Amino acid sequence: MVNEKEDGLKDISTGSLQARDHKKLGRELDLFTFSDTVGKGLPLFTEKGAAIRRELERFIIDEEIKRGYSHVKTPDIAKLELYKKSGHYPHYKDSMYAPIVIDDEEYMLRPMTCPHHFELFLSRPHSYRELPMRLAELAQLYRYEQSGELMGLQRVRTFCLADAHIICASEEQAVEEAGKALDLIEYVAGVLGLKLDEDYRYRLSLGDRTNTEKYYQNDDAWEKSEDLLRKHLESRNCVFEEAKDEAAFYGPKIDVQMKNANNKEDTAFTVQYDFCMPDRFDLTYISPDGSKRRAFVIHRSSIGAIERIMAFLIEKYVGAFPLWLSPVQTTVLPVSEKHAAYAQEIADALREANIRVAIDSSNETLGKKIRNSKKEKVPYLLVVGDEEMNAKTATLEGREGRVGTLSLADTIVRLKEEIRTRS
Repeated sequence: MVNEKEDGLKDISTGSLQARDHKKLGRELDLFTFSDTVGKGLPLFTEKGAAIRRELERFIIDEEIKRGYSHVKTPDIAKLELYKKSGHYPHYKDSMYAPIVIDDEEYMLRPMTCPHHFELFLSRPHSYRELPMRLAELAQLYRYEQSGELMGLQRVRTFCLADAHIICASEEQAVEEAGKALDLIEYVAGVLGLKLDEDYRYRLSLGDRTNTEKYYQNDDAWEKSEDLLRKHLESRNCVFEEAKDEAAFYGPKIDVQMKNANNKEDTAFTVQYDFCMPDRFDLTYISPDGSKRRAFVIHRSSIGAIERIMAFLIEKYVGAFPLWLSPVQTTVLPVSEKHAAYAQEIADALREANIRVAIDSSNETLGKKIRNSKKEKVPYLLVVGDEEMNAKTATLEGREGRVGTLSLADTIVRLKEEIRTRS
């Protein structure tokens, strides 16, 4: 269902906009920082911020492998000739870093992975039986954003994209794979606590036939591919907006749009139909009759750029992440110094169980320790005093209040199950 006027995304700035701003929360919660000496738009992640990144990366890699993706690794740099071959250089030249001369050849930091994946596909012949082939990568990319466009983790000059390119044997298979990519996106969004038409919405991004400088020229292919994506969205019975002149230069796309705390909308995830690159790279497969046939390509990003989705999640949760994403999952609070050794014993056992744990061994009162941990948005606190030390237990307190006094084994089972289910 097309909706060209209504914007159903909720205003996540309800309440205090500043309190939700991921740039402010990032500093307060010690997640990331920037350095003028390192350079504008180049984020530095602390141990806590890196823990969130790691969880997101592990989650999406594991989920994609379950769904038949082959995770690969390609270099962050390539010869300029590669991007001329793909057509990215003339189209995206202004957002690419300047060439680097090495041994009289020009190289560039990559702004995208598709040319790399296509060259990987071309490394050997492929049968129709191997298709669809889903090549995925968590790829570090580099794009020159104008200084005025830089904004926290939302817009940076280097980012890690959960990218994939699906090589298909037919248009029908390509549309089917686009649908499976949207299924994956909706699953990922659900795990992250995001709801369709509330936290995110679909946009069908179309080309402009008259703009031959911006878009690959093939009117029939544009008409057909846009219609295929439109009909697929209609078959999902979802509301979507159509936006002219927002497509990639090689084809139309379905964009997943989200708003930040400043009510500025950005594309978080995307599924793109590509009728250009198969020709440019001569992507073919061996058909059942032994002849070579042209492949079809779907580009997609399942969780988007790790940096950008982190910005959205920091603002959505106001820093109070669910347990599986929290940089510190529990803090052990010894009531006094005499309980320090037992507190360390608990922390060691939690760490052995792969639970991220901290100890507050300061000389503050228990009340102050609890307030400090809650200010740091820690999901669970473990209080240990004389009673707990003597009984070899700990008193567990969550964000919703006191859970109870549990043995260490029961505490670990409870936390690990909540982490496992990402509830």
